[in-house]
Amino acid sequence: MRLLCRLLILARMLFLRGSESERLDTELQYHLDRQIAENLAAGMSPDDARSAALRSFGNPALLRDQAHDTWAWLWLEHIVRDLKYAFRQLRKSPGFTIAAVGMLALGLGAPAAMYTVVDHVLLRPLPYDHPQQIVKIQESGSKGPIEWGAPYLDLRQWAENSRTLRQIAFYGSDNIERGLAFLESNAGATQVSDPLVSANLWNTLGVQPVLGRAFKLGTDRTSASADDANSIILSDTVWRAAYDSDPHILGKTVMLDGTSRTIIGVMPRGFTFPYAGNIPLVWRPRVIGDTERVRAAHGMPSYQAVARLAPGVSLAAAQAELSGIQTRIAQQYTVEYQREQVSAIVLHRYGDTLVKDNVKKSLLALLGASAVLWLIACVNVAGLMLARASARQREIAVRGALGASRWQIVRQLLIEGLVRSLFGSLAGLVLALLTLRLFQHALITQFAIHQSMTPSPSVLAALLGLTIVSSLFSSLWPALGAARASIEPALRQGSQQSGPGRAQYRMRAVLVVAQIAMSLTLLAACGLLLRTLYVLRHVPLGFSTDHIFVANMTIPGYKFAGRNILTDLYQPLLERAEHVPSVQSAALMTEVPLGKTFSLIYSFDGDNGNTAADVRQREIKAQFRAVSPGMQQVFGFGMARGRFFNTSDTPSSPPVVIVNRAFVKAWTGEDGDPGKFLGTPLVNYGKNRRATVIGVLDDERQVSLAQQSQPEIEVCLPQITPDSGLYHATEGVAMDLAVRTTRAPASIIPDLRQLLRSASPELANSTITTMNQIVEDSYGSQQLVTRLLEIFGGCALLLCVSGIYGLLAYLVSQRTRELGLRMALGAQRGQVMALILRQASWMLLAGLALGLVLAWFSSLLLRMFLYGVQPHDPWTLVAVTLVLLSCGLASAWFPARRAAAIDPMQALRME
Repeated sequence: MRLLCRLLILARMLFLRGSESERLDTELQYHLDRQIAENLAAGMSPDDARSAALRSFGNPALLRDQAHDTWAWLWLEHIVRDLKYAFRQLRKSPGFTIAAVGMLALGLGAPAAMYTVVDHVLLRPLPYDHPQQIVKIQESGSKGPIEWGAPYLDLRQWAENSRTLRQIAFYGSDNIERGLAFLESNAGATQVSDPLVSANLWNTLGVQPVLGRAFKLGTDRTSASADDANSIILSDTVWRAAYDSDPHILGKTVMLDGTSRTIIGVMPRGFTFPYAGNIPLVWRPRVIGDTERVRAAHGMPSYQAVARLAPGVSLAAAQAELSGIQTRIAQQYTVEYQREQVSAIVLHRYGDTLVKDNVKKSLLALLGASAVLWLIACVNVAGLMLARASARQREIAVRGALGASRWQIVRQLLIEGLVRSLFGSLAGLVLALLTLRLFQHALITQFAIHQSMTPSPSVLAALLGLTIVSSLFSSLWPALGAARASIEPALRQGSQQSGPGRAQYRMRAVLVVAQIAMSLTLLAACGLLLRTLYVLRHVPLGFSTDHIFVANMTIPGYKFAGRNILTDLYQPLLERAEHVPSVQSAALMTEVPLGKTFSLIYSFDGDNGNTAADVRQREIKAQFRAVSPGMQQVFGFGMARGRFFNTSDTPSSPPVVIVNRAFVKAWTGEDGDPGKFLGTPLVNYGKNRRATVIGVLDDERQVSLAQQSQPEIEVCLPQITPDSGLYHATEGVAMDLAVRTTRAPASIIPDLRQLLRSASPELANSTITTMNQIVEDSYGSQQLVTRLLEIFGGCALLLCVSGIYGLLAYLVSQRTRELGLRMALGAQRGQVMALILRQASWMLLAGLALGLVLAWFSSLLLRMFLYGVQPHDPWTLVAVTLVLLSCGLASAWFPARRAAAIDPMQALRME
């Protein structure tokens, strides 16, 4: 009860301070009046009665202060008082406030933006129970990890023999080349990703449907029961978008790629597995047949395996156990080449496999660059605070003389710094949001960030922590120096020329040298990447890009089951595209060069000879494209030898293929005459139909501008008939329509979209872009990192220049009397300017020397982003050094000119 009363009094003193103070004064006056009345009753005169009452009662003002201190929140009142004083100081010096807040905004905005990206890409929480226990299992061998998965028989033996894994589940597709599926609903056809999953996947991940149930387990406790063979589970996204969150959806029948399936469950909001970007997900059960329980030489379906570690088991222990199991499994492979490819196991945390290493390195490099910019801003503001503390020496001395302790002075200056940092963080947050919006397309392209890029609570918490650190970094040193300064010298006239001014000047000079060094480091990194981007923009592509539009189509293959998709869809579509006004040529291909939509890789693993040529040819991984004869007219590919496809290449004519120079070199092991490769039988179409090479393309960039030309095989689209083994892998999955036209995008894109809609309604939502944009996106992380480093480097240069200017301007103001005396004794204006510029020069030279050392080592971290330029490129280092030196001398010229313009008479009359 007493505690409650005390808290009530404290709350009233905090929120009703005025009325409580009046009540306290009234109570004190009441007790004083009673004592006076008692003295009067005892026979004293009024004056004696009041004097005696005051002697016995005490000083009312002191009693009021003591009572207030007993019942008030003193520490909070002191902070509120300091905050009010801090706001008055900020309002009193708007120029200083704007400069400091602007610098902190630049320094805090960059890491806020980059940490937001890192939070969305690297730190996003996985929607599983204890996600750190989920691991991905891959077979590995002489060629490294096998990306397409492992056969069911291997997965089953892992599950039966492992003791370090609690459960093993798997997922995959009924066709490794299978693309997106089409789910038909009242909202129309929705493109979805529909992986096949084991029935125990939900138990392995520790997540169950919020509506309905999971798939029933089969006899082997992993695959699904045959009773659920035609069932389906929806993601929350599909349930809400396609079925309007229908609570009675369970048991209803839907059509998935033309097949009737029954909905048995809906997963929780936010759940996704495997990660599919912004593509909606549905899950189908995998029922394992008898054929998958017996090892075959070829053609066994493969699955991706995930598992949950047993409690207390480390990743290394599970890796060691599975490696021993895999050694025994590999001996069951009858083909020696296959045995070598599955001889080992690679185990990774599942969360670590979602982001590629180059993406992680790109993000960490940018985060490090933003941290350097933040450090430069803090150093710059610390220099401003030192100058500000010198200008306020007399004010601080007066406060100390009036009884303020050193802690009170430090606390006041720290609170002022915190207020500035808070304003800077708010402005920096706005800059971060603008930066994220500016780079939205690049973030989607490079990092597959499709959700809103608003800062999460963790980002805001990190920004708040960075704000506090910034205020301490920039204010603590000046505050301690100001609090330790002697009071007496500061109260004297002319104290600004006293000794502490020189010490503070040296401190600021050291800070400016540090700024110059860090700025040169950022500028050197920016220069190296700019040179890389310049080299990439001048790389010969091997094909034309101007006036080419590309439509990325996901083909509704289920609609053409049992039909020839070439004659029913592709040929009519191509003919209509060629007749669109102003279209000069049109072509179809599985993927355009430098595209990122649907890549096919052709390998020759089936050839098991042991000669050097057989081994070399098995190692070839060729880019595989099915193209129509018009592709050369659209892209203008050059032929090294032979011819390109033409109208004479029909389903009834002998099958033919085209390769490029890189393929010839990889196949033959020598860079000889490609003409000798013509007529070589290469690709098997089935039924003893083996395609021969009729042409060799000049090399072009297919995957990335930074990668040399890769081996490539192109097959003629009209020759791939439904009875060919290549038909399902190329024609019923995805296709790009490329047209060359002279029309502007605003006029041609609506016509192309209408053309696609008329061919098949599912194609209406195809992505249409220009070939120039595809090339621009293919610059990859180099372009994004370069653009961001341009911003960071520009901000660092601005902060560095402002730091040099501020220090020299402060120096000139401090040495006005000295400079005037020099000029009165005969010094020329040029000598005075040289004096100031000399001081700027030694700071610049010291900072540049230190910066070159830092740039030398930091450039090694950029090696993965560089192309056509060495990390220690001397021309880049010399160029950025000259830029920084020129800007630094230019910023020093204005204070030097001001110093030379000092009137000696006015300077000597000062103070």
